[in-house]
Amino acid sequence: MASTLFVGNVLTLTESAPRAEAVLVADERIAAVGTEHELRLLLPDDATVVDLGDRTLMPGLIEPHGHPTSSAILLSDNVVDIRPVVVKDPHKVMDLIWDAIATHPDGVMANGWDPLLQVGLDNPTRASLDELAGTVPLVIVHNSGHTSFFNTAAANLAGITRETPDPAGASYGRDNAGELTGTANETAAIFAIADPFLRKSYAEFGPLIAAELSRANKAGVTTVCDMSWNPAQAPLLTAARQDHELTARLRFYEMSHPGGTSTVPRQNGDDIVTQIGIKTWADGSPWVGNIATSFPYLTNATTTAMGLGPDHRGVANFSQEELTKISRGYAAQGWQLACHAHGDLAIDSVLNAWQTVITELTLTDHRFRLEHVGAITAAQCERAAALGVTVSVFVDHIHYWGDVLVNELFGEPGTRWADAQSAVAAGIRTTFHNDGTVTPLEPFRNMSVAMTRLSDTGLKLDGAEGVSLDDALKAHTVHAAWQLRSENQIGSIEVGKYADLIIVDQDPHTVTAEKLASTRVLATYFAGALVYERE
Repeated sequence: MASTLFVGNVLTLTESAPRAEAVLVADERIAAVGTEHELRLLLPDDATVVDLGDRTLMPGLIEPHGHPTSSAILLSDNVVDIRPVVVKDPHKVMDLIWDAIATHPDGVMANGWDPLLQVGLDNPTRASLDELAGTVPLVIVHNSGHTSFFNTAAANLAGITRETPDPAGASYGRDNAGELTGTANETAAIFAIADPFLRKSYAEFGPLIAAELSRANKAGVTTVCDMSWNPAQAPLLTAARQDHELTARLRFYEMSHPGGTSTVPRQNGDDIVTQIGIKTWADGSPWVGNIATSFPYLTNATTTAMGLGPDHRGVANFSQEELTKISRGYAAQGWQLACHAHGDLAIDSVLNAWQTVITELTLTDHRFRLEHVGAITAAQCERAAALGVTVSVFVDHIHYWGDVLVNELFGEPGTRWADAQSAVAAGIRTTFHNDGTVTPLEPFRNMSVAMTRLSDTGLKLDGAEGVSLDDALKAHTVHAAWQLRSENQIGSIEVGKYADLIIVDQDPHTVTAEKLASTRVLATYFAGALVYERE
């Protein structure tokens, strides 16, 4: 690979030298960082020189909590895209589903159902979907990714009956007589009902994962974490790598199961693809009412339509004893643990379980991760920091659902949602994420929202403080690299690290926090190779 010299405004994201005039790339890695004069003296004859002009060079961004293998399928033409970021009108949502039923008699899968943002939709039942689709198998995945709805034909296709046992940490909705109501709750149940619909996409996995990584590159992302890795897909990924050059690094967290052991050894993979951890779901989603909180949901028309009774509180997927047992088994094998936990009670349960495991196994640099942490408190952040636990915050909840959180679901606790600053103040290397298809991959918006705490209507969630620009930038670069145990490879512009780089249209230090969200990625380099250029 020929050498490339970048000249201009460089943000390195290092503590010792946060800015530079030039960066020299050679053999996939950063060869030198310094002044333009110094680096031109090192320049090979065949080198390419990129004059940044009024643009800025930064490290490639990192999505530390994503679902690229699932997103590749859910964003394919095999699935009807009804996400509220694509269509907010509930009538158009139904039109898309009706059209798909009429043209796909073998079955329809739709993704993105969200009555909170697509106001006017009501959650369907098996009976209502039977009436809608008849003998056409139909599965509709909720935008949260924590519930799906299905008709009788889809249940028959997947082989799920009233006698089918609930998977660990998941469930099928049942009425008082034990009949299926047409809901699958949490990952294991959702994958089971959707499996027949996913098989076609598995056959096309190579081009689909390539397209997903291309979307990531367009957002300036050069490393994506997969927080719901299914090891059964490993042969698909191996084949994809043979036929398609991957344009982003993948870091996998295998989905846990009680009493389980990982399918691969602790040391595995390479610098592009490797499994580094295990993922568990302690509770569910605020949008479907199954997060474990000490405070109740509001009682109003919105929560009633969600099927929640007066003063509803959700429950956890696992008991603390179960979480401890799962965590102990995998941690003893040397795995980093990650756990989805939104409600404050769920977070307490996870911290209690992890404290037991950390003490029993005398763990030090374990980097256990709490994911999303919507209702986390300052005291919980301090406790997590003392245990060496890190967090990744789903700050984009504030942008899309901020008004709903405060006015429709929780009231005052909603104003404190996604409190990233308390994690930062506790000394935690905090990161942000977008969680697959739930919200679009938009790291610069994450940074902006974490700083301003503004919803898309301008409502300020003022129950918590915003973070600084430096902490916002670190959340998608150096801190994310550290969370993914890749700090020696990526995350900053330093000699020896991979040349995963982006060129953006503005210097984040010269714009307001609000305008940071509009930062445009003009070019993305992966290991020194140009993989995206804005037209």
